[in-house]
Amino acid sequence: MAVRHRLIHAAPQHVWAVLADGSRYADWVVGTSDSHVARGPWPELGSAIEYTVRIGPWTGSGTTVVRRVDAPAELELEVDSGPVGTARVAIEVRPWGAESLVIVDEHPLQGIGGALHNAVFDALIQLRHRDMLRRLANVVEEHAGAPTRERA
Repeated sequence: MAVRHRLIHAAPQHVWAVLADGSRYADWVVGTSDSHVARGPWPELGSAIEYTVRIGPWTGSGTTVVRRVDAPAELELEVDSGPVGTARVAIEVRPWGAESLVIVDEHPLQGIGGALHNAVFDALIQLRHRDMLRRLANVVEEHAGAPTRERA
């Protein structure tokens, strides 16, 4: 199970403001070079973001759809990365004093990711989540005017 958390030094409404801004998706999602809202007002149920991933000379694209939302505490997404497959990504934002505890839970559903899902695959997802949560914290703390703290 690929679950990771991070304390972000900003109030939950600041975390949600970043999560709810579809134009900021590429700022905190690891591997994403650009993104734009493709359907509906993000992050309403059924709305979607299209994104581009660049790894060296290779470029791929995908779509992320909101499958469940309970603003400002929960956002559940289905990420479709084409041939790599789909994954469920749940993001929970909990008040933690004046700060926020953000929990990310990801599970591959279909495609290569779903077929190869095992403990090693989860470990790789954990590494990506560590970087994603660090990036999210930096974006949120900058947005909130809080001092950023680089931690893994």
